[in-house]
Amino acid sequence: MNPLDTKISQQFAGLVVRKDLVKLVKGNAIVPSYVLEYLLGQYCATADEESIQSGIETVKGILARHYVHRNEAGLVRSMIRERGRHKVIDKVSVDLNEKRDVYEATFSNLGIKQVLVDADTVKRHPKLLVGGVWCIADLSYEYSDDRNAVPWILDSVKPIQLSSFDLDGYLAVRREFTTDEWIDLIVQSIGFNPEFFGRRAKLMQLVRLIPYCERNYNLIELGPKGTGKSHIYSEFSPHGILISGGEVSVAKLFVNNSNGRIGLVGYWDVVAFDEFAGKKKRADKALVDILKNYMANKSFSRGIETLGAEASMTFVGNTQHTLPFMLKHSDLFDDLPEQYHDSAFLDRLHFYIPGWEVDIIRGEMFSAGYGFVVDYLAEILRNLRNHDFSHLYRDHFELFADLSDRDRTGVQKTFSGLMKILYPHREATVAEIEELLKFAIEGRRRVKDQLMRIDPTYAEVHFGYQRRDGSKRTVKTLEEELYPRYSGGSASAEEMEAADAVVQPERLATGSPPSLANGPQPRHLTFQEYQRGVTYEQLFGPYLRGAQHIVVTDPYIRLFYQARNFMEFLETVARQKADDEEIAVHLVTAEDEFKGEQQRGFLEQMQTAAAAIGIQLTWEFDATNTIHARHIVTDHGWKILLDRGLDIYQHYEMNDAFAFANRLQRYRACKAFEVTYLKIE
Repeated sequence: MNPLDTKISQQFAGLVVRKDLVKLVKGNAIVPSYVLEYLLGQYCATADEESIQSGIETVKGILARHYVHRNEAGLVRSMIRERGRHKVIDKVSVDLNEKRDVYEATFSNLGIKQVLVDADTVKRHPKLLVGGVWCIADLSYEYSDDRNAVPWILDSVKPIQLSSFDLDGYLAVRREFTTDEWIDLIVQSIGFNPEFFGRRAKLMQLVRLIPYCERNYNLIELGPKGTGKSHIYSEFSPHGILISGGEVSVAKLFVNNSNGRIGLVGYWDVVAFDEFAGKKKRADKALVDILKNYMANKSFSRGIETLGAEASMTFVGNTQHTLPFMLKHSDLFDDLPEQYHDSAFLDRLHFYIPGWEVDIIRGEMFSAGYGFVVDYLAEILRNLRNHDFSHLYRDHFELFADLSDRDRTGVQKTFSGLMKILYPHREATVAEIEELLKFAIEGRRRVKDQLMRIDPTYAEVHFGYQRRDGSKRTVKTLEEELYPRYSGGSASAEEMEAADAVVQPERLATGSPPSLANGPQPRHLTFQEYQRGVTYEQLFGPYLRGAQHIVVTDPYIRLFYQARNFMEFLETVARQKADDEEIAVHLVTAEDEFKGEQQRGFLEQMQTAAAAIGIQLTWEFDATNTIHARHIVTDHGWKILLDRGLDIYQHYEMNDAFAFANRLQRYRACKAFEVTYLKIE
């Protein structure tokens, strides 16, 4: 285990599980992941590999012997009758029969009802009365001539879904983790390897959890297929329901007027609409109208009676076009059905997750590290719905006054949800609070910017906040920073020019970017995480042209992907030179402590290849192994300062020869980084 996994397993003993084990034990059992993770937490919560393997076999044996498949329920009932007793794994719910003054249990998969339960069992496990609990139940069968007697007898019940938790203990242990460690723990808990995600991408994943900890939170995520949009709502928590197809009736969602039964919003914390996008889909206008009222006022009407509920609403769907295409030709809600492409409905949304920034899920992105048993985390988040964190930024920041009430509500609810997930102990620095506030503002601004496209009657709003020292910060969406010409924002001419210079790759085919029309100039550029369209050719090409000797200082040209970055830099040098020129490139780096031989092999291969096209590559390892600076210096007077060196790209699939991100840099997502260009004598 790495240090973080060791820390997790020690601090949350019995409440965490190694995430890669779930697939090993699930097999064909149609059982929620939180049930499997509970069992794994009981038998595999250890770092000892032998004990883990033994625990896996134990869990597989338990499922094989005791889990009840619906299509085998009759066989199991017969087996209990013949044997007299058997343990089963099933979802058990309990109701009070007032006429008989007894508690009666219902077994979901086994298909039996009115099984007597003693009062002490109900007192120990009160969740049996609210929605039911997955259990290992000891059932026996005794037939009686009494017609009113049920032959099934519940001898004992052991919940395998969390029946209690210690919130104070959770908050106390949170203090033992740094913010980065805690974020990685939550990301691992929902099943992903944090090494494949940048800070912004991790926050995107965490926003998906807000509906579970924030009442009446309205979230939408639209983006390409395969980014895991619906996974968190189908497998994560027993308190959410995913509606496939995105279509549901008024009676099912809110209330059935014929019998008075409350719909899904009355029983679930989160109601998620899958496959919500699709222009050809048709929605009931009455449903849309009731949904709009519920999302705004937390209530809905049944005849003359008004009812309230606390369910959060989440809408996920696939987009059909690229981001710049949507910005130029339509809007970011363009793929929604006509009935939902309505400004009054969209204005109720608190946050828009930009799904085009989320990576398509690949096998290696799943976590093999330790994370919370998901049911434990689900119960923590559900308990935090009772708390309000929306005001915790006010001691340090104030939102701009021209934000509407709905804008302000959207920002505050998102901020509150992220605070509950990351800082449930309410101990965050000013910088950490500011990070979440800016992220919350951006998500709501994305909604409002599109509303102004759809409905011109919406007034322009300045999204941002003021610090206590009086300084003001305007918050823009990432797409507005990248595509100011298409975004409809109020970008200055200088901002558009700078964006064109570095972001718009298509301009490179027709000549130099506008800002470099008079040759390379001293300047400073800042790039946001998950920005796309950035290439070495844009960053370095104009500044390398004409150089005869180039020195690259970067201590991290060691591993394969780092060596590949350097090779792509050499390709950039090659594109700037004439065939009859020869250029010297010298690399100053640090020797890899463990894989030095492999590192030398990479450099020797590049040296041989470069020599064939007129690039003389040499290198040296810093003897002190203490270099930290990362820069490029040319013999014709330029010094390029790189805060991340050449390592500016997020992880991408290097082994996929048919992936555009593998072959073309402009399709890769960037890490956050800065570049400074200095003219030297």
